[in-house]
Amino acid sequence: MSTAPRSLGIDSVLDERLRMRHTVPTAGPLTVWVTQLIAVRVSAGLSAEIPTFDPADAGIDATVLLLMEAPGPMTNALNARPGSGFISSDNNDATAENLWHARHAAGLVDGALLWNVVPWYLGPAKVKPRLADLQAGAVPLRELIAMLPELHTVVTLGNFARRGWQRFGRPSLGVGLRTIETWHPSNQAMIQPGKRQHLVEALTRSTRDWRREEAGDRPVVIDHDRAGNAVAQWYANEEGDRVDLHPRWW
Repeated sequence: MSTAPRSLGIDSVLDERLRMRHTVPTAGPLTVWVTQLIAVRVSAGLSAEIPTFDPADAGIDATVLLLMEAPGPMTNALNARPGSGFISSDNNDATAENLWHARHAAGLVDGALLWNVVPWYLGPAKVKPRLADLQAGAVPLRELIAMLPELHTVVTLGNFARRGWQRFGRPSLGVGLRTIETWHPSNQAMIQPGKRQHLVEALTRSTRDWRREEAGDRPVVIDHDRAGNAVAQWYANEEGDRVDLHPRWW
């Protein structure tokens, strides 16, 4: 992250970030992966306007994944008003600025990675993901998580991210993760009483590595699919956040 919000609206900052995509070791593998994802979708005749990861974020060393719904207009470099081409808290729009401030207030400047449950551009902000979009987006999301060995927490930002993660991303994932749910950092949400504070508190909790703590005697819940197969075992910690247990721990 930059030291001030909306910094990717500055040409010199954007040019430097573009150079960093392939030179920062933690960013390189993810940049290559996004390029491959674009190629796969192009070959299938599907939408392939996919912003890449911000190389100033944690990359493959991320411990926290911030999951939003879909790329906004200022991520899309092909728009009439060109965006940055990055999924970033440094983008030149109000949502990114709100998230920038919340991350700084929470102390989540380092260690985090920003992504979307639907990674390809759907259109203006008023276009929301359909159920089929959430299901399709979960495939690369699960691939991404397999590339983040230090990840311990997924923070869903808004209802669409929550639904996509709950229904398609998390079940039978096979890793131990905490889920923290909070509000989307749009102006529409942030002007409502308590939601900005909720966002900051959620991001603050995400900085704590729950794996260093004892679960105690908290009851474990088992989720099943329609065929009756167990797809997850989890407990709610003292803050009410969900902690999914690794299958090796069952």
